[in-house]
Amino acid sequence: MPPLHGATAHIDSFIRDHLPPEDSWPEMDCSVLPELAAYPGRLNAAVELLDVMVAAGHGDRPLVRFEDEVWSYNEFLARANRIARVLVEDLALVPGERVLLRAANHPMLMACWFAVLKAGGIAIATMPVLRERELVHMMKKARVQLAISHTNLADDIEKAARSSPTLRRIVYFGGDGGSGDDGLETLMAAKADDFENVETAAMDPAIIGFTSGSTGTPQATVHSHRDI
Repeated sequence: MPPLHGATAHIDSFIRDHLPPEDSWPEMDCSVLPELAAYPGRLNAAVELLDVMVAAGHGDRPLVRFEDEVWSYNEFLARANRIARVLVEDLALVPGERVLLRAANHPMLMACWFAVLKAGGIAIATMPVLRERELVHMMKKARVQLAISHTNLADDIEKAARSSPTLRRIVYFGGDGGSGDDGLETLMAAKADDFENVETAAMDPAIIGFTSGSTGTPQATVHSHRDI
């Protein structure tokens, strides 16, 4: 496995600084898929999965089907870029900061996940069944700075925010009446649909997945752009 140290794009290095020693990490044997060992030192997973696909000519193909909606690669990319702009320009996200994502299966949740990675942040997706206690633990453990949530899950995250000193802003989307003048859809509408992607290091942390906690306190599992 390539060493974690090196040319990170993360300005906020809290997660990188608090990983276990590298000699305790799982061994990654790339001999079966040698192309994995050939990944460049700088890699942004969201760019590879989305921007590169559009550049390759797949922009008009359907990417997401949700109820009676269909989003093409082009449409999805435009939304992700607008959200990334909101994160950077309105919410002052810097690379390496953590963004908690809270919704049931929803295309906007997916677009937010891509936007966080494109902006160099670390995405923490949470199951909608989690309540205040679990959210507080996650937010404190990862020192979460920002959160994006569907309006129908506002109660528990609002309660959790009162015990999460590092959280500086929650932005909502969805709901029958939209999410208001300061909601994500409104903020997105004022943004251009292009974005200068952050050139993260391949080994920069990209997501944190918390375990269920069924056998104790939920553990934070960190995955890099290269892992994805």
